[in-house]
Amino acid sequence: MKKKHYFNTKMIATTGILVGIEILFQVIGNYINPGFANINLSLIPIVIGAVLYGPVVGGFLGLVCGLMVIISPSTMQIFFSISPVGTILACILKTTVAGVAAGLVVKLFKGEKKIYGVILASILVPVINTALFSIFALIFFMPLLQSMISETMPNIAAALFVGMIGINFILEVISTVILAPSLYKILEHAGINKKDL
Repeated sequence: MKKKHYFNTKMIATTGILVGIEILFQVIGNYINPGFANINLSLIPIVIGAVLYGPVVGGFLGLVCGLMVIISPSTMQIFFSISPVGTILACILKTTVAGVAAGLVVKLFKGEKKIYGVILASILVPVINTALFSIFALIFFMPLLQSMISETMPNIAAALFVGMIGINFILEVISTVILAPSLYKILEHAGINKKDL
């Protein structure tokens, strides 16, 4: 009996392509700034990797995404100057945990119902990403939140949800929920990794 290896050439190659797409989306996302921070389009490859290969690849792609977010201009300018440790922890953990969670959720759905797992994973990734960011913001970036309090944002909660998260979260959810399942269906139709799908 032939032993099945978790890592194979096709998986490594596909993951490499998804890393390239992440980098491209991160560069594009650096120029899309609908609110306080840039929109994170690189959540989409995290979902695709988690769907194709599970939580390990989802977590790896989340880690790569987090590392890229750390070095993005807005992160360095706004957050790194307040708390380097908080910035590194927030950036790395929020997307890595989101990728692992997406991979675990998709495993719950088999066959024709897998598309429901893909949709759920597409929702979970931006929600977990934003929820963990919010927790880290309250722990490490309180001075920034306090500086945002004004007549339009009278308290910390308003500064966090309106000022910091704002429309970015809505756009991340919409783009991820539309694009990730669509890309999955294209890959499924093309027969890419059919037995993994």
